Amino acid sequence: MSIPDLIASYWTIAGDASPLAGNGLSPHSFRDRVEVAARAGFRGIGSSHADLVRNVAQYGYAGIKAILDANDMRYFEIEALLDWFADGDRRRRSDVVRDEMLRAAEKVGAYQIKIVGDLYGEWSIAQMADAYRLLCMQAMSAGTRISLELLPFTNIKDLGSGLAVVGDPSIKNGGLLLDIWHINRGRIPYSQVAKLPGQFVAAIELNDGPQDIVEPLLTESVERRELCGEGDFDVPAFITSLAAVGYQGPFGVEILSPKNRERSLADAARLTFASTIRQFAS
Repeated sequence: MSIPDLIASYWTIAGDASPLAGNGLSPHSFRDRVEVAARAGFRGIGSSHADLVRNVAQYGYAGIKAILDANDMRYFEIEALLDWFADGDRRRRSDVVRDEMLRAAEKVGAYQIKIVGDLYGEWSIAQMADAYRLLCMQAMSAGTRISLELLPFTNIKDLGSGLAVVGDPSIKNGGLLLDIWHINRGRIPYSQVAKLPGQFVAAIELNDGPQDIVEPLLTESVERRELCGEGDFDVPAFITSLAAVGYQGPFGVEILSPKNRERSLADAARLTFASTIRQFAS
């Protein structure tokens, strides 16, 4: 596989911020994160919903786009939409976030909006497939795409359930997001990944970590992710499985750990980029 463009996920260079603490807002400004990521070699960057709201208030949509363009950031991603399939209060709250994400995608030019499955297991796969089709239609109108991340602690935890949601071949702006962490924690063999229909693989994320598992999986997923090459995962083998699928898009890098949160912004960007890009030469 040729050397791809890399996307610095929001949490990778958010600094002292965690998905499980407070509002998760980065202490670093959006402008600083974009400029430092670009200098490190990244060609994309991510934003959480809370970060997006703050940045729109500070810079406006035109200002966000100007910062991205000035730093040759080709990919801007927004995460993560929850409860897009639900009803009642859960759906009402989710729709507010959905509207803000779609509006930003249209105004700024987002590469993708990341979504996840049901954390509570209350919704059927068939219902979620219908909701996914509607969301992709709305995303198409906003000029973006929807990437559904497999998470072993949701009801969309394996390739079968993922394909059951995203597997409508008429949908051209969506598919699965495969994060090596969740592939390993879900005990999905790379050989199965290699057999996926390429049209349903929308996005990839890389990181590394230990083989031993410490429950609960949600907490572990934001505390134990290491730089690529510094854990027990076979990152080059995962990359090879994606070559078999025919994936040619950018690769996200998502490192979450106390060690990474303590790094300076420059060190976090430099180390995550360098350690990840080495995996493509292995």
